[in-house]
Amino acid sequence: MRLRLGQTAIVEKRHTRRWPINILLFIALLLCMVWSMCVGKYPISPKESLLIIYNQIFGLSGPYEPIAVSVVMGLRLPRILAAVIIGAALSISGATYQGIFKNPLVSPDFLGVSAGACIGAAIAILLALSSVYIQLFAFLGGLLAVGITVTIPRLIRSDSNIILVLSGIIVGGFMASIFGFIKYIADPETQLASIVYWQMGSLSYVKLSSILGVLAPIIVSALVLLAMSWWIDIISLGEKEAQTLGANVRRILYIAILCSTLLTASSVCLAGTIGWIGLVIPHFARMMVGTENTKLLPAAALVGAIFLLMVDTLGRTIGTAELPLSILTGIIGAPFYAWLLYKQRMKLQ
Repeated sequence: MRLRLGQTAIVEKRHTRRWPINILLFIALLLCMVWSMCVGKYPISPKESLLIIYNQIFGLSGPYEPIAVSVVMGLRLPRILAAVIIGAALSISGATYQGIFKNPLVSPDFLGVSAGACIGAAIAILLALSSVYIQLFAFLGGLLAVGITVTIPRLIRSDSNIILVLSGIIVGGFMASIFGFIKYIADPETQLASIVYWQMGSLSYVKLSSILGVLAPIIVSALVLLAMSWWIDIISLGEKEAQTLGANVRRILYIAILCSTLLTASSVCLAGTIGWIGLVIPHFARMMVGTENTKLLPAAALVGAIFLLMVDTLGRTIGTAELPLSILTGIIGAPFYAWLLYKQRMKLQ
């Protein structure tokens, strides 16, 4: 308890830094969006890009080449919006999971949520269902995966964080086997490419219409979690302390898990499985604003949006062929997380 009170005191000292940091992050996000709009195999100036978007929104005409309008409105703008939305959604989801389970090693990937959502989407593709059902199946798959992961420690009556992580690894491995079987039976001409797309993660085929299809559940879930962030802080004190302060622990956990799973599943529906963001970004945000979730969730959303936007832009510009997002996020995220673990160990010593 003294440790948590000490952590709270540190967070309070950082209170005055909260909004300046968030403002700086928001400005950095806007600059990254402009940069991403301009770079690529067809370079476009910032002024021209912004004028094209402005004229298209208000139905105005301008002296622009049709290819420039097509590149900005049909290719780059949807990718930029999707990267921002998905990066923020996965980061909020990861930070929430880490808060409610009181475990910094937890993420949508380690709990099997991403794998379960990917399997749900793959099953919907296998059945030739519409995008609405793909989203629904992805959500149900993610919810089933996290449900199994959380149930295993309860069955063996263990509250250990290590057991929870191991349960997630077990569920993730099982889901990977099912996913491999789905790929094996999928039609290589009409279905396999789409299923592999979900597995590797990419924004290549994202359209504005597909973004609108998942925007409502992402916004609602994110707002609910932001509104609940204070209660998540209360839960992190422990179940007995939270109940003493008037928290309905079970209801808060169910709502938080439901919204976090919906964020991850919606992201999977839009771009497939993208690893490491939900695990690494919350740690990076904690280094800037502290551990209090009321400050952490907004900062994590901004950092995650910037990170995924930069990764996607690099993935489509650094080579002749576009690199899948999961490859780049793994290359960047894994060493950073190893450094965080090393730094934490040095502090304990």
